[in-house]
Amino acid sequence: MMDDHARVNRLREEPRTDIPMAHRVQRFVEALQRHICKAIEDVDGAAQFRRDPWKYREGGGGLTCVLENGAVFEKAGVNTSAIQGRLTERAARAIGVHPAPFFATGLSLVIHPRSPYVPSVHANFRYFALGDDLFHPEDQWFGGGADLTPYYPFLEDVQHFHRVWKEVCDRHPGVADYARFKAACDAYFYLPHRGEMRGVGGIFYDYLRDDPEGAFFFTREAGRAFLRSYLPIVERRRDMPYGERERHFQLLRRGRYVEFNLIYDRGTRFGLESNGRTESILMSLPPEVRWQYDWRPVPGSPEAAALWFFQPRDWLALTEADVPQP
Repeated sequence: MMDDHARVNRLREEPRTDIPMAHRVQRFVEALQRHICKAIEDVDGAAQFRRDPWKYREGGGGLTCVLENGAVFEKAGVNTSAIQGRLTERAARAIGVHPAPFFATGLSLVIHPRSPYVPSVHANFRYFALGDDLFHPEDQWFGGGADLTPYYPFLEDVQHFHRVWKEVCDRHPGVADYARFKAACDAYFYLPHRGEMRGVGGIFYDYLRDDPEGAFFFTREAGRAFLRSYLPIVERRRDMPYGERERHFQLLRRGRYVEFNLIYDRGTRFGLESNGRTESILMSLPPEVRWQYDWRPVPGSPEAAALWFFQPRDWLALTEADVPQP
């Protein structure tokens, strides 16, 4: 059952004293992980997640869940963590704060389907606190979002994905703003050296500080919206026939995914700089990828048409007439 706005208003006025926000978020992301893994296994029908618990050397740990070589999903990772320690100078600088004791928890997922017609997807929902007292942190904030990376995009799919996130944002005025979060996503998942986006965007938000209860309420509903933003697309495209040409293009576009994650992604950098678990941090990388020197699509081909999608656009304002046809 979704949280009620009246309940959140009460919590703003009378904060809980039995459990800190940090542990409430931890319980939420761990439950969400179980729910998403079950749904992905049900859709795939052939493979199951390997569950790999781990400990962080300063305190806490996490659970990495990875599915590989499935019928629908070539690789899927759904990770949770809840760690604590003290930020190093370098890690603190990376997120714009001072070195201090910290607590961080969140869920991060990446799914790479087998079919070139099914998009890859990424989502992340996280909470960060500074200070020794989790009931009264020196600083705390929420971040997260979701973005879609199709290989052969369909406007219907892109609009479905964005429509779900707009509906979630619109339920939380004052905390969430779809237009602002979409613009932030377009800017974040951009590869300057390629002059294009990694995919077709979604929403991205960070440093939501002003209203912790409201930000948690929004983050809960966003996390619960992930499956309905993505699984209908999977069901529409999973059985479309494809051949070596489509697979080749998929592997080339996966190269863009790798370039972004290793060069620009802040989560990857922070994880490595805070001595996080390398296998879990690099779980996001696809199982197979290809780089081909100076590859260019054949003019008028489906691959050339696909590239039109990898620029920021007002997806919900477009019609099929706006989309170039191969």
